[in-house]
Amino acid sequence: MWIELMWENSNCIFLKKLVAYRGKGDPAFPQFPSEMETKNLYTLPPDAVWLITGCSSGIGAGLATRLAKETTNRVVATARQVSALSYLEDNSQKVLKLALDVTSPAAIDEAFRKAVEHFGRVDVVVNNAGYTIMGDTETSTPLEARTLFDTNFWGAVEVTKRALGVMRDENPKTGQRGGVIFFVSSMGGFVSTPGSAFYHASKFAMEGFAESVAKEMHLDWNIHFCILEPGGTTTEYLGRSFKMMGTRHPAYAAPDMPTNQMLALLDNKEIRKGFSSADDIARGMWELVTRGEKIPIRVPLGKDAWEAVVDEAGKVKEELEALGPFSTSFGGSMGTEEKAALGQLTQ
Repeated sequence: MWIELMWENSNCIFLKKLVAYRGKGDPAFPQFPSEMETKNLYTLPPDAVWLITGCSSGIGAGLATRLAKETTNRVVATARQVSALSYLEDNSQKVLKLALDVTSPAAIDEAFRKAVEHFGRVDVVVNNAGYTIMGDTETSTPLEARTLFDTNFWGAVEVTKRALGVMRDENPKTGQRGGVIFFVSSMGGFVSTPGSAFYHASKFAMEGFAESVAKEMHLDWNIHFCILEPGGTTTEYLGRSFKMMGTRHPAYAAPDMPTNQMLALLDNKEIRKGFSSADDIARGMWELVTRGEKIPIRVPLGKDAWEAVVDEAGKVKEELEALGPFSTSFGGSMGTEEKAALGQLTQ
């Protein structure tokens, strides 16, 4: 029943979530043997090279600082303005500071060229550049939405495309194979809240992109993908990385409107007491690539994120179970081999 449902509604966002959180050992969700289960574990080189976007503050700055000061790894720290990277010591053996606007494919190409020229390879890429906008979707402008997507989604797309070629073709020249590509999403890439429609759309899009491209990789390339879904963080998410849309609609002005309730909640200092720090997120990334286990495709970071994602996944599963008789009353049924093949491809 579930495979038929997945086949007939392959573009449904609920099914995207369900596949991602398919219950291990649950008889309602058939298990299929897959090469992905035996994929080689990734071993981080002791002198690994990290290329990180959005290092001017927050998670990017926290990660770059940790790598430069506490590890033997090397870091290519990027920001729109190199002056924003002055917190990092000038050390050409460990740190390369580059100006990078992720909305410019030419600038991305140049950043990777300089990284390979300086360090010889790139082992880990962190798609971290991004920001959020809030407001009333009804009064949003195309420019506000598209500008957000240019950074949050298309920036990550172009960085990833360039990273794939380097990890597959350049890294082996130095004796290393493959690498890891992180996508810094948020729990907002799985759970939506009022007032942030375009932010959520950009994160949902990025996660869907990452999941699909991960399945395009040949096992021999040893390229791993990991979507990070942090919860609340004590970063610039609610500072300079947070923007309000230019115009609000009077119909949404009442205090009991959902967006205004959300804004009030974000302004409550009590809710921030449980937020993770930028260093917490940086530590999470470091542990994921050094713990000697398979790198998962999706990782909520923070108790709030984990609880929100698990709760949402439960609601999706419950709703789909209730819809089962209705949904499966349409169309035909695949054969056993086709079901198994599709099951493998959605792993």
